[in-house]
Formats: sequence, structure tokens, C-alpha cells
Amino acid sequence: MDKIINALEGRKKSATRLTKNSKLFKAVIKAIQEKKGENIVSLDLRKIDEAVADFFILCEAQSNIQINAIADSVDDIVRKECDERPYHVEKSDLWTLVDYVNIVVHVFQKDYRKFYDLEGLWADAEQTEHNS
Repeated sequence: MDKIINALEGRKKSATRLTKNSKLFKAVIKAIQEKKGENIVSLDLRKIDEAVADFFILCEAQSNIQINAIADSVDDIVRKECDERPYHVEKSDLWTLVDYVNIVVHVFQKDYRKFYDLEGLWADAEQTEHNS
């Protein structure tokens, strides 16, 4: 967890703001859905001054193999459709983070997501479900 916090704090948020209609946002959601990520939620952080990104996109995976598959899918689809590479990736068997500066993708195993409760920590953010 400390490594993830340090990675997010160590970079600056881009001056260009994104929306839910941005190509990057849509590519991330598509990549997660293609690998059957569950309980996909975006947190709109744009109105929160201390936020480190415009959006967090969270989802759950059933195993560490699926976590890796989702993270790899996000990387592949975003490269192909948006020609962007992640600023930083932090991988583990329980929680993987893919950081595109304005959008930070969090792929959790279910219990880990409940434990860290990012939705609760960022309760002021507008939450949108993206389950297909």
C-alpha cells in the first residue's frame, strides 16, 4: 500500500482534464470488460482539490491471474486505441494499479477492495457503475 501511495504522490496531475467520454476513459472500461472484470466503478475526482487524478476506475478479479490479465488488457487496448503508455504500474497478486496520470486503474481481489475501501475514502466523488 505504501508503494502505491508513494507512486501516486510522486507525480503531478495533468493540466488537461478528462471526461467520461474521453477516448482513454472508454478504452480502459472496454479493456476491463473484455477480461470479465467485475463490479466496475469509476470515481469522478475532478471536483476534489486534493485528488491525484481526474478518475479512479476500480474493478474486481477472481484471482491473481485475472488481475494480471485485466492489467495487461488495459495496457494493450490503451496503447492500440490511444497510443498511450502508463506512467506507472504497480503489480501484486491482490491489487494492481495502472496509472495514466489523469486516470488511475485499480484492479483488486474482492476482499482487498473491501479492506481498502477506496469508494469510502473518496466518498465525495461521483460514482458510476460500468457493468455490462
